[in-house]
Amino acid sequence: MIINHVRMVLDHEVVSGSLECRDGVICAISDTPSRLPQALDGENGWLLPGLVELHTDNLDKFFMPRPKVDWPAHSAMSSHDALIVASGITTVLDAVAVGDVRDGGHRLDNLQRMIGAIVHSQQQGVNRAEHRLHLRCELPHDSTLPLFEALIDTQNLSLVSLMDHSPGQRQFASPEKYREYYQGKYHLNDDEMDAFDADQRRLAGRWSQPNRLAIAACCRERGIALASHDDATAEHVEESYGLGSMIAEFPTTEVAAHASHQCGMQVLMGAPNIVRGGSHSGNVSAHRLAALGLLDILSSDYYPASMLDAVFRIADDDSNRFTLSQAVALVSANPARAIGLTDRGQIAEGKRADLVLAHAPHGQVRVQHVWAQGRQVF
Repeated sequence: MIINHVRMVLDHEVVSGSLECRDGVICAISDTPSRLPQALDGENGWLLPGLVELHTDNLDKFFMPRPKVDWPAHSAMSSHDALIVASGITTVLDAVAVGDVRDGGHRLDNLQRMIGAIVHSQQQGVNRAEHRLHLRCELPHDSTLPLFEALIDTQNLSLVSLMDHSPGQRQFASPEKYREYYQGKYHLNDDEMDAFDADQRRLAGRWSQPNRLAIAACCRERGIALASHDDATAEHVEESYGLGSMIAEFPTTEVAAHASHQCGMQVLMGAPNIVRGGSHSGNVSAHRLAALGLLDILSSDYYPASMLDAVFRIADDDSNRFTLSQAVALVSANPARAIGLTDRGQIAEGKRADLVLAHAPHGQVRVQHVWAQGRQVF
């Protein structure tokens, strides 16, 4: 396959020309157009490496499209995969919550239904993107460690993150923000919210630290990539790094982001934060971290299309020094390297032909075509 008349976003420059791939691998890059009539005309669009997504809970929306409505697993997985690919994502770590009692993460059958869909569809070769697993371990629950231990041998488990959403710390250092978020999420009145708050504090005091230590030790032993989540202070970062975390998901303050960078952790922020212009929780913005040179990875989090949109917004933002190549690396090469996937995330000879052709009519970027290992999937 040859893609002609494209602006290829390489590691350090943008090159106009053509690209050839064979047997699922990029085999040639040229700064001149191909003369072969069968070459696909890219119409001067941007050719990017396929996007690599490390943290999305998008699958949840398809398994439960409305409260108390369970959707058939094969249909949910297929719809989720279609949206992922249409957003330019060719490698995705589907994040599944372990230990989140109200959201169904406290029962193995609920988890296995979702994880089974991920693993089975990938084994059968029916997915268009490559789907891997990310276990989001909610630490303040007695069920978290037993469930994690039951799932640790799941095929394609590529990332584990340690989360503590209990009140009074990290993402919810502000009690007001905590109440606002969970009262809205679970439709609790004031008395119910008081009881929920007290229960979460009790659980955190009993289970958060033992679970944190045990899960981190297991990941170190098995060589599974580990991520911190919502670190707010230098002390949080020091603890996370000491436990083996190499990715800092959504640090909530400049202090935590800077400390993460200093010790070599990759700082991951939400692409919706870029698109919306700030954090919905009132924490440090991804724009601010980009301006400070403290941003390494972008994740779509809850909105897959935000990744590509955020890339071009960052590249067009005069408040930071990101070139288009550097902005694209936030959603391709950097996340791929962070979890040890060295065969993708770049437009370079010998790399997987995971590619996205995008155009920006009227200044709004949109995905035109997507290839996964040289096969057109969108």
